[in-house]
Order: sequence, then C-alpha cells, then structure tokens
Amino acid sequence: MLIGVPKEIKNHEYRVGLTPSSVRELTGRGHRVVVEQGAGAAIGLNDDLYEWAGATIANGPVEVFERADMVVKVKEPQRTEWEMLRSGQILYTYLHLAPDPEQTAALVKSRAICIAYETITGPNGGLPLLAPMSEVAGRMSIQAGASHLEISKGGRGVLLGGVPGVSPAHVVIIGAGVVGTNALQMAIGLGARVTVLDTSIDRLRSLDLVFGNRITTAYSTSSSIEDAVVDADLLIGGVLVPGAAAPKLVTRAMIAKMRRGAVAVDVAIDQGGCFETSKGTTHGAPTYEIDGVIHYCVTNMPGAVARTSTFALNGATLGHALAIADRGWREALRADRHLRNGLNVCDGQVTHEAVASALGYEYVNPRILLEQSA
Repeated sequence: MLIGVPKEIKNHEYRVGLTPSSVRELTGRGHRVVVEQGAGAAIGLNDDLYEWAGATIANGPVEVFERADMVVKVKEPQRTEWEMLRSGQILYTYLHLAPDPEQTAALVKSRAICIAYETITGPNGGLPLLAPMSEVAGRMSIQAGASHLEISKGGRGVLLGGVPGVSPAHVVIIGAGVVGTNALQMAIGLGARVTVLDTSIDRLRSLDLVFGNRITTAYSTSSSIEDAVVDADLLIGGVLVPGAAAPKLVTRAMIAKMRRGAVAVDVAIDQGGCFETSKGTTHGAPTYEIDGVIHYCVTNMPGAVARTSTFALNGATLGHALAIADRGWREALRADRHLRNGLNVCDGQVTHEAVASALGYEYVNPRILLEQSA
C-alpha cells in the first residue's frame, strides 16, 4: 500500500501524521510512503529523516493525495483538502464530525473511507487513540488557564497556587475522564483548590482514594454544576460522549454569574463544546470574552506542544495503520471490531451511529456494509 502524509494546514498546527520511526515500520513491511516536503520540519523531523526511513518526499499536498491509497493525518481535512479526497481512498485521522455538518457532507460526497481516531475503541473500554491527546489537552488546560488568569491577559490577576497568607485559585473541573484527571493532576501540583464533578460515583471514589482531602468531589447535576461554576476562578470542561456532540452542561446564565476575569477552558470544543458560550478559536487568537469571562476554546490545543503530541499520538495510531496497510481496510475492519468502530464515513454513507444521529443521516451499520463488499 502507498501511504501519504500531508503537511497539516490548520491554524498553528505543527503535528505530523507519521514520525520517521513510524514510516520505517511501514517501509520495513514493504509499503511505500510519500511525505509532503517540510511536513515535520517545525518539530525537528526534517525531510532527510523521512528519506532515511524509506519515504519519498512530495513537493506539495496535491501529489500526496493523488498518489496515496491511505492518507494519514492528525487533524480533520480542511476545505482545500476535501476536494483532493477521492472515492475508495482511506483517510485515517481525527475527524470530530458530530458538530461539523459541512465537513461530514464533504466526506460523504468524496466517497472516501474515513476512519476517525477518536471513535476507535479499546479492548478494555475507553478510546485509546483519543487518550494521548486528551492527556495533553487536560494538562495544557491548566497551563493555559493559569496564564490567562494573569491580569495582562484579561484575567483576575490570580496566581493559581496562591502564596502563604493568600488563598489559591479555585479550579472547577467538569468531567473526571482522561481530560479531567490530567487537569486535576496539574492543578493539584500547582497548589490550586480543586473541585471535580462527574456522574460516575465510582470514578469520583477512585479520585478521592488517590487525592483524598486535597480535592472536593461532587456528583454532577445542574445545581451542583452551577454552585461550583459561580465560585470558580478557572473552569475546565472535559466532558465527552464518544462520537457525539458534547452536552451543554454550563449555561450562559451560569457564565454570567462568574467573577469578572475568571477563565473558562472548554477542552470539549472539538465536539462542539460543553459550555453554551463556547465557540472554536485558534492558537493565533485563542480567547474571547463573554460577560467578563475569558473563554479559551482552541480546537487543536495539543498542536501547541506539537513534538510531544506527535510522538504520543504515533504510539497510539501506528498499530492500526499497520493493520490497515497490511490487510487492506476491509479485512482489517472485519477482523477488529474496535477498529471498525472508527469507521465514520464509507463510500458515501455515515457508518457511526452517534454521528448519524447528531446530523440527521441514515445510519448504516459498518458490519453490514463490510459483508456486502465481501
């Protein structure tokens, strides 16, 4: 199989779909890889490293898309890339389709085979290809939030950990999954006062066993969310419904009651965000203000630490890339139900139930589709 790696073109996105070591694994199995010139240069992965690994270097994205049987990316294809996709071509990347009807329509029209990292499941539950970026984003949410609490950036002028004689900031984290847990670790490490809300008592119990009286846990209801949000200096939204749009748990009215200069970081923004006031931003213009509250809603947060993120992501995505390349997408998906859960769009049909439900498409079970193509 010929695998193509284009340079990412989303705003301030410097990650790359395959590292040279990942390329070497593919070429070592007899596959060919074409990498767009400069695809990894921003993070020190220069073209000569890819050539050493056995890749050929393409002059631009058109050559990559024209030649590749499978395109491996990091972020969802942008508008200029939609038109380069073709029928039967495999697209393997993050997609986050539920809040993005325009992209979904473009992928359906392309009749490409679109496999989304974020809905591939694991044998022990969870979303193993989403997890590494959720870890990065969760940790970055505290880093970004602490920075924007500085008065020079519009914040309250509060130091997250306080100092002797002055209380620390109150960090409220909604969602105790991968994002929330990593945000919690960072916030505790910096000395903040932390409240975590979730609907899973078992998850809250686990966090309580680890962190004890260093945190406050609360079962998530509209009332408990409002009570916590109103008192927050830094609010983190880390709620996820796999494949579906994030629920709007924090209302505009709650935001309006927060202190002026408080910061709200919505890590769920890739899935539409879990605050009513959230709208996607970029690393070039990461924040905006509503009712005196600074909102940080960057849709590719891990792109800011692109080298760390690229290596973390490749550790999770390479195994499935090898399976698809070795066996072909049909056989790989037939053999692995977890990989099959990643199939979001195939040959003009929506094959993920949550995406179909969110956007009003007819859902086509991927198992049935694969049986028909046997």
